[in-house]
Amino acid sequence: MDTNVGAGKKVMIGAVRWDALCANGRQLLLDNGFSLGENMSGQPYDADDMYREVADADAAVCGVEVWDASVFERAPRVRVIARLGVGLDNIDLAEARRRGVDVVNVPGGNACSVGELALALILSVLRKLPTMNNEVRAGAWDRYVGEELSGKRVGLVGFGATGRALAKLLSGFGCPVRAYDPYADEETASSLGVELVSLSAVLQSEVVSLHVPHLPSTHHIINAETIALMPAGSVLVNVGRGPLVDEAALVEALSSGHVAGAGLDVFEVEPVSPDNPLFSFPSVVATTHAGADTVQAYDRIGLSTAQAIVDVFSGKRPVHLAN
Repeated sequence: MDTNVGAGKKVMIGAVRWDALCANGRQLLLDNGFSLGENMSGQPYDADDMYREVADADAAVCGVEVWDASVFERAPRVRVIARLGVGLDNIDLAEARRRGVDVVNVPGGNACSVGELALALILSVLRKLPTMNNEVRAGAWDRYVGEELSGKRVGLVGFGATGRALAKLLSGFGCPVRAYDPYADEETASSLGVELVSLSAVLQSEVVSLHVPHLPSTHHIINAETIALMPAGSVLVNVGRGPLVDEAALVEALSSGHVAGAGLDVFEVEPVSPDNPLFSFPSVVATTHAGADTVQAYDRIGLSTAQAIVDVFSGKRPVHLAN
């Protein structure tokens, strides 16, 4: 280890609770001589915070804070941004490329965690777990008849790392699994017993789970028209990005009963308002964009992001260069 590689260089840590969640990655940076400017506020940085913190930074560990052109303009020394996770929609990749700034992420680093949460949401909706939990705590003892997951058709919109992780978990439930992903690896799909089909075919499943990034091509991929292709009484799960779903259309489908329930880890606007119409349905189970939030995922991702920064300043090409 070249403990001087980071001498005189500062890493701005935008990610919240980095010190507690990514202790091994943090130590790797310190062992290599970097100084750290850590976000100890407990809240993601806003624009003013970013303008202040990036001025003397040579690298950054990025959480959900936004790196747009105005931030890059104020960060003349930054050479690498290491995203603590997978999604890159909060980083202007074109601007980074123009300025010669490397952007890296950690594909698959949180796949197991996200896949497990998707499965938990499916089971929670089908078995009405939150409703029963609330009833018991309120002193009631009603019986709620749910649905089995076993044998149900499951459709995956997206067959990247998180979709594959969920497919592996579903293998024990005897579920026929289909996936839509123009870039999917057919050999991998075959090995997992997953059939690659069109989007319209995937939507004709009793459970539909979303695993794609938010891009212009995927914005509101779930809308009134695509929801109509889903069977009556189906379940929708979103562990991808909130804007994949037209929430107004989903409210209509829940109201009519065409969609029986939804498990949502992400929303169009976050933090989500308690007045969101989706919360009027007991069959909607919500979590706090927590798909990646496990001890194991943070340790893997924290180490990977730290190593990427060390690699850049050691003259090595980082493994997961995104731009």
